Amino acid sequence: MTLTIFAAGTLAGPFNALDKAFSAKYPNVTIHAQFGGSVAEVKQVTQLGLQADVVGVADYTVIPKYMFAPANKAWATWYVGFASNAITFVYTPKSKGASTITADNWYKVLAEPGVQIGRSNPDTDPSGYQTLQMLDLAERYYKSPGLAAAILKNAPATNIRDTETALLGTLQAGQIDYLAIYRSDAIQHNLKYLDLPTAINLSDAAQASAYAKATVQTKNGALSGNPIIYAVTIPTNAPHAEWAQRWIEFVLGPDGQKELAKDGFGDVTPALANQQSALPPSLQPLTAQWPAR
Repeated sequence: MTLTIFAAGTLAGPFNALDKAFSAKYPNVTIHAQFGGSVAEVKQVTQLGLQADVVGVADYTVIPKYMFAPANKAWATWYVGFASNAITFVYTPKSKGASTITADNWYKVLAEPGVQIGRSNPDTDPSGYQTLQMLDLAERYYKSPGLAAAILKNAPATNIRDTETALLGTLQAGQIDYLAIYRSDAIQHNLKYLDLPTAINLSDAAQASAYAKATVQTKNGALSGNPIIYAVTIPTNAPHAEWAQRWIEFVLGPDGQKELAKDGFGDVTPALANQQSALPPSLQPLTAQWPAR
């Protein structure tokens, strides 16, 4: 039996490790996982008709937006938030300004002439639009009008990929100086990163109302900021829903949480269900109801 998982690119590290452990526990299960931009992965199911047993995204809002009864068909009816993260910029000792950049002056360094910045596509990948939201918040936090535009001038379309992880090799080769990415990726790849204030890095669920003030325009419409919380669901047409439940139980359990913490993800314990009563019975004891904003 093959369990198919579509997930955000930034989940590749922990999910590959957990897939290996899960298959060792259940030798009759082979796992096929593919990773990419969260919106693009969801559309593999909702628009291209591909079947997945589990879908995991880097922004929980992607699931209700694209999978909850669009065009009179519900591709999913629930989701569970299981990990958090933060947006940051990573760099190497070869990066321009690497010797002087700090968490206080970073936005000035990134706006300097000649600096090359990589980022992901805001139309297909949450980190792409979350980067734009973070820069919008930073503009107000530092009281620096034009901050976002000055930095984005150094992040042209030629430095954009569908997922930010696709640019890691470009950064390490010195072809770009900075890369907008998740803190977990910085930790997994042993990269230098900026410890940005929680007021702008989208990591703190308690600051949800403040993050919501940041709104950016994408091809998918206007998107307001939210705390970065990863979520999983089982599509309504999943071929192996019962095994998908077991896999999610594994992720939400101690082995899964230990692996996620090791890979730099923040803790969401207990996991949060948008509608706990709609979950499969085996998942309900592992979750709590998502609190109202």
